Amino acid sequence: MDIILARYAEVGLKSSGVRRYFESILMDNMLTALQAHNLEALVTCEQGRIYITTDRIDEAIPVLRRVFGIASVSPALIADSAMEEMQKAAAEYSRGVLKDGQSFAVKARREGNHPYKSMDVGREVGSAIFLANEDRGVRVDLTHPDVTFYVEVRERKAYIFTEYLPGPAGLPMGSQGKVVALVESDRDALAAWMLMKRGCRVFVSTSLEDGPAAILRAWDPRLKVFVGKEPQRVLHDVKALATVHGYGIGDMEKIKELAAGPPAFFPLIGMTDEEIEERLAAIRSA
Repeated sequence: MDIILARYAEVGLKSSGVRRYFESILMDNMLTALQAHNLEALVTCEQGRIYITTDRIDEAIPVLRRVFGIASVSPALIADSAMEEMQKAAAEYSRGVLKDGQSFAVKARREGNHPYKSMDVGREVGSAIFLANEDRGVRVDLTHPDVTFYVEVRERKAYIFTEYLPGPAGLPMGSQGKVVALVESDRDALAAWMLMKRGCRVFVSTSLEDGPAAILRAWDPRLKVFVGKEPQRVLHDVKALATVHGYGIGDMEKIKELAAGPPAFFPLIGMTDEEIEERLAAIRSA
């Protein structure tokens, strides 16, 4: 593979000025995450796509999949956008992807001016892949293929790949202000994670030296944890706008006992115990 394509979802709904601002925060977060794992990379953005160039693609992908704002990533092969070059690159690539007897399909899309349409790309690239693997008994199946080859043509370059690997999506962390999360349990850590996904920069207040806040470190290399410090003091020191708690619908008495002050968020309030455990398992395994 030559490059990683990263996509966002919600950010694309913003106006052009706001979108550029969010893109800059997202790219900065991506670089910070990669640097935390000693991965060097060049990150650029063009026409709603973010391109990550690194010589350690396999190591970079799981890191990028934990960056809030990224909807999906794909390791991709780069080819010239001339039809013959795309056919040649896809045919060679397919020999290492398809197994004997498997079915495949080609899905193409393009941006810019070209002497062909997306349907032409799908047909001609698909033909090249079929001919390159004809001796292996492969077949075309446009409905339920074993392997789908995606071709994105953007101006003079074509990107060929077979995977859409999901990220956490949401908004870039740091785009929506600061909050303080009171983390004493895994449920509290999940509540903090959900505010991170909504673009908040989270600061952790806890009484535990090495506790549930560790769950969040994989998602924010710059996470700041204040141990044994009064939450109100943390709020003041970091100039946060609100607090975050892991209380659910069964904790109404605890919610009532909270002292009046800044706004408080309870992102788990409508979730069942089963939903909470599923979310926690997914976060830990990501």
